[in-house]
Formats: sequence, C-alpha cells, structure tokens
Amino acid sequence: MQVLLLLLAAAGLCWGQYNPNTLPKRNSIVHLFEWRWQDIAEECERYLAPNGFGGVQVSPPNENIVITSPNRPWWERYQPISYKICSRSGNEQQFRDMVARCNKVGVRIYVDAVVNHMCGAAGGSGTHSTCGSYFNTGKEDFPAVPYSGWDFNDGKCHTGSGNIENYGDMYQVRDCRLTGLLDLALSKDYVRSKIAEYMNNLIDMGVAGFRIDAAKHMWPGDIKGFLDKLHNLNTQWFSEGTRPFIYQEVIDLGGEPITGSQYFENGRVTEFKYGAKLGTVLRKWDGEKMAYLKNWGEGWGFVPSDRALVFVDNHDNQRGHGAGGASILTFWDARLYKMAVGFMLAHPYGFTRVMSSFRWPRHFENGKAVTINADTTCGNDWVCEHRWRQIRNMVIFRNVVDGEPFSNWWDNGSNQVAFGRGSKGFIIFNNDNWSLNASLQTGLPAGTYCDIISGQKEGDFCTAVEVHVAADGMADFLIGNEEDDPFIAIHVDAKL
Repeated sequence: MQVLLLLLAAAGLCWGQYNPNTLPKRNSIVHLFEWRWQDIAEECERYLAPNGFGGVQVSPPNENIVITSPNRPWWERYQPISYKICSRSGNEQQFRDMVARCNKVGVRIYVDAVVNHMCGAAGGSGTHSTCGSYFNTGKEDFPAVPYSGWDFNDGKCHTGSGNIENYGDMYQVRDCRLTGLLDLALSKDYVRSKIAEYMNNLIDMGVAGFRIDAAKHMWPGDIKGFLDKLHNLNTQWFSEGTRPFIYQEVIDLGGEPITGSQYFENGRVTEFKYGAKLGTVLRKWDGEKMAYLKNWGEGWGFVPSDRALVFVDNHDNQRGHGAGGASILTFWDARLYKMAVGFMLAHPYGFTRVMSSFRWPRHFENGKAVTINADTTCGNDWVCEHRWRQIRNMVIFRNVVDGEPFSNWWDNGSNQVAFGRGSKGFIIFNNDNWSLNASLQTGLPAGTYCDIISGQKEGDFCTAVEVHVAADGMADFLIGNEEDDPFIAIHVDAKL
C-alpha cells in the first residue's frame, strides 16, 4: 500500500503540470487582458463563476518599467524591473484579494510570468517604474531583485548586436536578447532561485498556474530548473500535493530548430498553429474549406491534445505581433470570429482559452476601470468577447459535453459542416455563400432544443430558434448565408 501511494504521488509530480486545476466541468479559461485586479475579482463573482468559466489568465503582476513616450503602451508590462507585486492593475493587497475572491467562487487565477528577461537595454536608469524601484540598464543593476551584471547572458551571446539575429540558430534564440530585452542567465542557480521565489510567492497566495512568457527563448532544462523549485498549490483552495498548471509560450509554426515538443516535459505549450490555420480556413484562403476540418487537431500537425493550450487569437497576434499573420481572426471580424471560437469550444482538441480585449490603439494612465452596460456588454472601450452571448453559451456547451467523443461528422464537401459530441451536444456551420438545408443525425435524445447561438433557454422558453430532434436522433437544419451568426448549437441542458 505504501509503495502504491508513493507511485501515485510520483505520478502527480510527473503529470500535474498539464492539469489546469479547474473545478470539474469547467473547461475553459479567459484572458482578461490588462484588467485591474479589483475588476477581475468582481467579474469572477458576478459573471465567470455563474457561467462556468474555469479561470482567468491575468496580465503580468510584477513591477515593470514605465514608458511615457508618447503614451504608456501595453507592452511595458513585459519589461520587468522587480518581482514586487505592483503594476497598473493594482498592488499586492488587491492582487491577494482578487485571488481569494475568485478561488472562493471556483474560478482559478493563472499568472503571465515574465522571467526570460528584465527591461530593455535602452531603458536607462532611475525610478521610472510602477513601484518606484531604482534600476540601471547600462550596469544591468536591478537592486530590488537583486540582479547584477553577473546574472545576464551577455557572455553566451555571439552576435554583433547582442540581439537575436537569426531564428534558425537555437543558441541565438535562447542566449541572446529578444528585441533588446536584457536576457537573464537562467543556467545560474541564483537566477532560478529568484524566479522560483517570485512564483512561489504567487502560489502561496493561491494562484493555480502560470503562462511562461517567451519560453522559446529559454532552454527547456533551464525552465525545468526553476519549475522544480516550485511549491505545491495552496491547500486552502487545492487538494494536498497539487502541482501548478504550466503552459509555455512557444511559437512554433514549423521550419525552425526550436519546436513545441522540446518543452513537453515542463508542461503544455501554446499551439499557435491552431488560430493561424483556423483563420485561414474560415477566410477561405489558399483553397482551404471547412470540410477539411474533419481531422482537426493532431491530423493538422498540431501537438498532442493533452499538451496543447489553444486559442483563436491572443494579445500579441491580434495586434500583428507574435505569430499567425493576417489570417488571425479577432473581434474586428466579428462574424467569422464567433464561428471560430464556437468551433474551438465545441471541438474536443486541446485546453481552450478565450480572449477578452480592449479596442486599440488605446493607452492607459493607471489602469482603466471596466464598466458594464445595462445590456451586460462592456463599456469604456473594453470589448469583453467573453460576455458575447454566442461565446459565453459555447463555454457552457463545452462544459456540458465534457468527456463526450467527437461524433456524427457531416460536410457538404465545401464550407458547410456539422459534428456532435456523443449524446450531449451538436453544432452546425454554414460558411458558404448559399443557404444550408439539411436533415442530419445529431446523436441527441428526442425532444425540442433551444439554439444557444441565436438565443438561449430561459426557464421553459427559448428566446430564439428551436430545433426538433426526432426519436431516431435526426433533425432538420436551415441556415441562411446572410445570417449574422451562420451556425447553430444545441446541447442536452438546452432541451425544453
């Protein structure tokens, strides 16, 4: 018995980093990009928990450089000065309050951990940082950590500029500066220990895991070096021995020596091909058709499902940075975007993250409050895609069909497709330039269902389209090509 317990404990240590630590039947997280801690706490309580969201990815909480020319850009958050919890989203007390309040209602917090580098070499010196800590980039002096010139990779980089010049050279990518950002020497135990100290502080506050920013620019073994130093999660909110969820930003579109699979031992990786390919298909570029999505996932050359963190767009590539290029769908392409997010949340591949944006170009002074309009949408220039009815209801759909197999695929050879999730849910899309009219096998029990895209079930009533499923599981579908939302989704909890 003792040997069995030891084996189970060892298995937890080996596999825990892939588990998002969400409550059962909560299968998606949302990135509340640039939200303030107090607004996230309120959103957990009033909206995310009641609608089945599993957790929130928050913006980097640590002290960063303040860039005031011409206005404060979002990316200053990715230029650390120290590991003090002090940013325009709020202070440490507000961060702790958010984590506790979100955990209390079963919504987990995942921190965007910027640990590959400190601020840019051109940052100068002074106290222009979110906590007022002194730093000097010329001397690589960050006394608030503390880091000194001994703690950076300058000696390991062999390019003339000190920056990455060739992405085909894995040594440059991992040992040189990413766009001038001072590259930390993660091979040193002291640096690993300071990073682990920062992350452990957050774990002890109750966070459930981390997005590792710029993981591609660190050696996998160096990441393992600080991950191995991390505490188990706080037992106030998690069962004893629970390991933090880890997902690493590894941009791997193919054709480079660094691949996502090199990072699997440490945790999941961000599958950037997912959004790039899905955008290409829905835009019908390069002759792509939705009919080709039948083997979506590993069949498209993606990483294994249990190692993937997937998304339609993220804070970088919706602005043309990062990966994916012009094919990436965003809220600006609302009609196609809702279809893409709907497809992602219905399909079993990967662990899903929904994006919640603000309209750009937009600059912050000290963190802008999120306001909620009477119709439950957001104001004050916040987009809040996670509050769009179609996306919220598909988050619920994913929870309802959890564990059910991919089933009953149908397509018209072009851009009309449908599939089920066992006996729990069914979804159908029309991305052609003509109407869809089809009688299809849904796999669902007989009855009348409410379409959760055009409306939703409220009590015993449906606010929009109703779908009648016959005793043999068949149902008739009609979707015009002019619809704002040319797709229909039904699931057993939306049965009238």
